[in-house]
Amino acid sequence: MIRDHQQFELFNRKVFEKAIVKPPFRLIAAMPNEACFYYILSGCTTVVTATERVAIPQADGLVLQCGNYLCEFLVDQEVEYCEAIAIHLYPEVLKTIYDKELPNFLLEVDKIQPVPYQKIPSSTLLKNYIDSLLFYFDHPELVSDELLKIKLKELILLLAKTDNAKIIQSLLDRLFSRSAIDFKAVIEANLYNNYSLEELAALSCLSLSSFKREFVKHYSTSPAKYIRGRKLEKAVQLLKGTSLRISDIAFDCGFTDLAHFSKLFQKVYGLAPSTFRTENTSGHELK
Repeated sequence: MIRDHQQFELFNRKVFEKAIVKPPFRLIAAMPNEACFYYILSGCTTVVTATERVAIPQADGLVLQCGNYLCEFLVDQEVEYCEAIAIHLYPEVLKTIYDKELPNFLLEVDKIQPVPYQKIPSSTLLKNYIDSLLFYFDHPELVSDELLKIKLKELILLLAKTDNAKIIQSLLDRLFSRSAIDFKAVIEANLYNNYSLEELAALSCLSLSSFKREFVKHYSTSPAKYIRGRKLEKAVQLLKGTSLRISDIAFDCGFTDLAHFSKLFQKVYGLAPSTFRTENTSGHELK
């Protein structure tokens, strides 16, 4: 649940935004035409790329290439809410604000192999920049287009002055070149995550209807049938080869409801998971 959301626009585009979220919560961050700098003020957050899960500690940042991502806000016993800032980097906006002083990385975006993201570790320089943004979120009446232009330029300079400046400079060169996404790599990387078809489609940068067509093209069956079958196959392996609790196996295979898992397993294999384990294992200390 989103408790609070603020944003500042420049040239009719959302550029700076801050959100306070009640975890657990997951949302699709669709950024087909812009890169993004993402910063965690509080709480536990994971960003899911097409094939990776990237944990972002509090006070760390992440630069994301254009594309689609899932943002997962996780329960943390120390804080009730997760709070994050996102700064959207549109090529046309940056080209406009830099005018004749266009940086080299914006002139050469088509010449470099893209990468999906780069972590930005916590630092005094980064904290001071974020604190200055928080001041303006607290006093939105002071915000103007000229101020937003300055804050965008300041971010670019900050990223180029970090400890790993060469890596960041290289990343800035790649920000606006969408990398080709291997459809099957997305599916295989996320088989056992509890993601909806809409979320898998977003990670594949496809509409839901296009995703379903592409899935049948690659796997010759529907997404729901294939993914359910693979999850149950993994459950069989874990039941036979481990002493994990049934509830843990269900979770590891991407099921959030134990009763649903048990019902589905019995429908396919004719036995309850516990009975199946008893009849198909020996020598394990079962729990």
